[in-house]
Amino acid sequence: MLWVPAVVALALVVLPVVGLLTRSDLTRLPSLLVRPSSLSALRLSLETAALSTVACVLLGVPLAVVLARSRVPGIRFLRSVVLLPLVLPPVVGGLALLYLLGRKGFLGELIGWATGAQVPFTTAAVVIAQTFVAMPFLVVSLEGALRGAGDRYERIAATLGARPWTVFRRVTLPLLLPALGSGVVLSFARALGEFGATITFAGSLEDVTRTLPLEVYQQAEVDVDSAVALALLLIVVAVVVIALARPRALEGVRS
Repeated sequence: MLWVPAVVALALVVLPVVGLLTRSDLTRLPSLLVRPSSLSALRLSLETAALSTVACVLLGVPLAVVLARSRVPGIRFLRSVVLLPLVLPPVVGGLALLYLLGRKGFLGELIGWATGAQVPFTTAAVVIAQTFVAMPFLVVSLEGALRGAGDRYERIAATLGARPWTVFRRVTLPLLLPALGSGVVLSFARALGEFGATITFAGSLEDVTRTLPLEVYQQAEVDVDSAVALALLLIVVAVVVIALARPRALEGVRS
């Protein structure tokens, strides 16, 4: 009985991609993909997604540990706030970032006064927007792994005299490695496909903020064949990233 809904679910994922393939002009595909604007958007997408993934790891790992191990009052509320980008429409997140870091935002005014720089509509804004929407995926993966593993080994290490940093480095991090691999893949893939928060907070400036999803949207209004070709390219890149990285994460889980 499970085969019927399983086949329907698989069709729901696969058939739209088949629809793109049937709509694409394969004879024009190479020429469409090597356009300067397409290559620039692909390069910017890969660079910003990589940077935002690094930011997710640097910020998300400590946050996940705090959420999983802390017993302070209000931690459940903080957990809900951290996961808010998972359920918010990305454009709402983009507006929130704009009114925080924009020229009239309270933090944006402070940055402008101190440095004379503006954050919105820059490549840095793309990285911030991608980090905002992608980091919860990493935090969810890591927090779930930590809560499932429990804190027995960490407590034992502490009773043996290990300092907190030593416990984190020698016990907690090894426990996180399998989930970290999975979380990094999810974060990178989410950042690569980010659209709503990016276009709202960073705009769509060629060679500066126009990532591949924004280029697809731009081309859809003027050249459908080009938009379809770029959409297929984005799908291929995402599938390759997941196919290369996901098995390693699963191997860590099995071990």
